[in-house]
Amino acid sequence: MIGLISATAAGAAARDRLVAAWPDRVRVYEGPVGRSVELAFAECDQLVCFLATGAVVRLVAPLLTGKSADPGVVCVDEGLRHAVSLLGGHGGGANELAAQVADALGCAPVVTTATDAAGVPGLDTLGWPVEGAIASVTRAVLDGEPVALRADAVWPLPPLPGNVGAVGDAVLRVTDRVLEPGVREAVVRPPSLVVGVGASKGAPLDEVLGLIEETLREAGLSALSVRALATVDAKADEPGIVGAARRLGVPLVTYAPGRLASISVPNPSDAPLAAVGTPSVAEAAALAEGGELLVPKRKSRPLPGTGVRAAMATCAVVRRAPRGRLAVVGLGPGARDLLAPRATQELRRASVLVGLDQYVAQIRDLLRPGTRIVESGLGAEEERARRAVSEARAGHAVALIGSGDAGVYAMASPALTEASDDIDVVGVPGVTAALAAAAVLGAPLGHDHVSISLSDLHTPWEVIERRVRAAAEADIVVTFYNPRSRGRDWQLSKALSILAEHRDPDTPTGVVRNASRPDESSRVTTLAGLDPATVDMMTVVTVGNTATREVAGRMVTPRGYRWQS
Repeated sequence: MIGLISATAAGAAARDRLVAAWPDRVRVYEGPVGRSVELAFAECDQLVCFLATGAVVRLVAPLLTGKSADPGVVCVDEGLRHAVSLLGGHGGGANELAAQVADALGCAPVVTTATDAAGVPGLDTLGWPVEGAIASVTRAVLDGEPVALRADAVWPLPPLPGNVGAVGDAVLRVTDRVLEPGVREAVVRPPSLVVGVGASKGAPLDEVLGLIEETLREAGLSALSVRALATVDAKADEPGIVGAARRLGVPLVTYAPGRLASISVPNPSDAPLAAVGTPSVAEAAALAEGGELLVPKRKSRPLPGTGVRAAMATCAVVRRAPRGRLAVVGLGPGARDLLAPRATQELRRASVLVGLDQYVAQIRDLLRPGTRIVESGLGAEEERARRAVSEARAGHAVALIGSGDAGVYAMASPALTEASDDIDVVGVPGVTAALAAAAVLGAPLGHDHVSISLSDLHTPWEVIERRVRAAAEADIVVTFYNPRSRGRDWQLSKALSILAEHRDPDTPTGVVRNASRPDESSRVTTLAGLDPATVDMMTVVTVGNTATREVAGRMVTPRGYRWQS
C-alpha cells in the first residue's frame, strides 16, 4: 500500500489524481502532516509526500530503522515538476515509484542512486539475497576498480561492467556455500537449493524447522539459497511443514505419490510407502525436478519433554543447476515510443543480446554497460536462434530481438523450435507491422483480417497462393507482409489478381512504408489502382474486404455494430 500525504490545496489536488489513477494501491492520510507521515511510515510499503524534500527529511529521520525495513519515499514538489526518489530507492522501490508517479502526473522523475545513474545493476536489485560488504563492492564497480567475480556456476545475472572479471581486490561471489565474507567481499545467494521434507502427522514446527536448519548448517549451505521446500501431496497441509516454509520465506511444492515413487533414491523405506504411497518422501521430493543430491535423508531428533521417542521429520537437500533465461523481445515497428516498457526492461536485464545488426542499432543505447552483443546480417535467422538458445543453455540471461512482434514472421518461432524445457523462456509482445500500418491508414482491420507473407524463401508459392485464395473467397481483409523485393517482383501482382477475382476494382487498399519511422509514407488507393512497382520490402499492403470504405481519406472496415447499420 502507498501512503499519500499532502499539506496544501495544490498537493491535495495532485494527491487526488493518484487516488483516481491507483484506487486499489493508495491510502490517503489527512490531519497534521507530522502524524500522517509517522502513521504512513509504519503502515505502508511506500509513501508519496507532496511536500518539500527538506521537510520530509526532518519528518522521517527519527523513524528510520534500516535499508531492509524502511519504506520507499517519494517527494513531489508544489509545482508538479519533479517526483524525487528520496528514500529506499532499491529496497523500498522508490526509484520505480518515482517513475510511476512522474508518468501519472506528467512530471520528471529524479533518481540519484549511483548505480541507476551509471546504468549498472545494484547488487540489491538482483532479486536474490546479498550479504557482506555490499556498499564497498558496489563502489568498486562504479569506480571502475577491478572486481573479481567468483561464481560456483553460471547464473542468469544482468550485465556487469567490464571491470568485473577474473581478478580484483574487491570480490563479488555467487554461491550457496556458507562462508565469512572478506572486508571487500559481497556474497550473492542464488536460489539453488531444494529441501525435501517428510513428517509424521502432527510433527512440531520446531522439530521440522530445526532439522532443516541443522542439516543446512552441517552441510555448509546457506538457508538464503533455499528456493523451495518439497513434499508429498498428502503433507500439503501438515502444519509443521507449512510453518517451516513460511518461516524460511519459500514456497511449498508438493507431488503426487506416484510421481515420487518413480524416482530412484538411495534410502527408500517401507514406512512412507505404507503411510502415503511412496517409498521416499524427502529424497524423492527434493529430486523431483532433477539436481544433485547433496545431503541424503536425515532424521530429526525428538524434542525433549514431548514424550516422543521416534523422529517425526526427515529432510534431504538437492542442488538444482542454474536455468538460463531467454527473453524473445519484439521491438515494435521502429518508433521508440512504440517500444513496450517491458521490452526495455528485458533489454536492460539481458547480459547477452542476439539480433539482426540493424535492429541492434535501434536499441543499442538502451543496453547496460557490459552487455555482450551477438549480431549478424540478413539471412542468418536460424543461426541467431541457435546462438540465443545456446547462450541461455550456458546459464546466461539472453534477449533475442526481432522487429514488430517477435512471434509474427520473426525470431520467436525458430528460437522456440530449438529450445527445450531446460531453459526459462519469456515472450515480450511488440506492435507488429500490420497494426502499425493499420493505425496510419485508419481502421482497416475493424473486422476479421489475416496477415500473409508473400516471401517464398521459406514457404512454397503453391502454399502461399492457396492461402491468398482462401482469404479472397472468405472476404477477409488481407495484410501482405514482404510484398515485393528485387528478386521477387511478381508475387504481389499475382496475389492482387487473385483478390480481384472476388472483390471490386475500387476496393480500398492501403500502402504504408516505414510505419512509425521518420520517413513514414502512406496512401489509400484501390485494388485496381495499386501499382506493385511502387512497393518494396519496407512496405505493408492492406486490402479491404467488400465492406471496407474510404471515409475522409481513411480506410474503415465496419465492425457491424447495429447502431451503425
